[in-house]
Amino acid sequence: MTTVRRTGAAACLLLALLTLLTVVVAVRHGAPLPGDRALHRWPLDHRPPVAVATARAITATGTGVVPYVLVVVAGLIAGRGGKGRRYAVAGALTVLALGQAVRYALMATVSRPRPAAVDWATTASGFSFPSGHTATSALTAGLLAWAVLTRSTSSAARPTIAVLSLWAVAVGLSRVYLGVHWASDVLGGWLFASLWLCLAALATARGARIVGGRPVDPSPGPPGAPLPNGPRDGAPRDQLP
Repeated sequence: MTTVRRTGAAACLLLALLTLLTVVVAVRHGAPLPGDRALHRWPLDHRPPVAVATARAITATGTGVVPYVLVVVAGLIAGRGGKGRRYAVAGALTVLALGQAVRYALMATVSRPRPAAVDWATTASGFSFPSGHTATSALTAGLLAWAVLTRSTSSAARPTIAVLSLWAVAVGLSRVYLGVHWASDVLGGWLFASLWLCLAALATARGARIVGGRPVDPSPGPPGAPLPNGPRDGAPRDQLP
């Protein structure tokens, strides 16, 4: 199975899971799903000041200007030469911005209320599903992982990708710990971000592109896949989001 086919299969699976979760949340009119209440209650009894401060610091990195700055950094890392960097930055920002727009539309459509405000340990606004901080940090981590893979071998990139993954997971878990999201909101955010990254990879898997001022062979597949006529066997890949 080719890389594009594997990415397409993953996108189909993620779409099915996200659709199922969204439908279940909608038909229950936003009521907590099984397990949501238990995972919401536990942090209420385990909130020492240091843990709360740490969770707030982590959760702050999943919104505002931080993700956009990191995505710009991802583009600068991935691109080669002035033209390649501009192209990569524009592409990465487009993936994030369009993802945010679609997520906002989904949130408005489902209109799930958040847990009771009395349980919050930080500020929050808007609807609850899918979690915005969770989706944004996961999208940002995915784009940074793509950038790292364009500049190093797969094996060399693994530690960095592991750290990026842990950061995205930590942001999602912090939303539950701080009481502003149900666990199913966070799960929805991870599913949405993973699906959007797969769709972005598929959207750029066809047609020649320019990276660093030179044409790149069509159909390179999603981030991390070897180019058909490019470096192989773990060598760095040039591929736009």
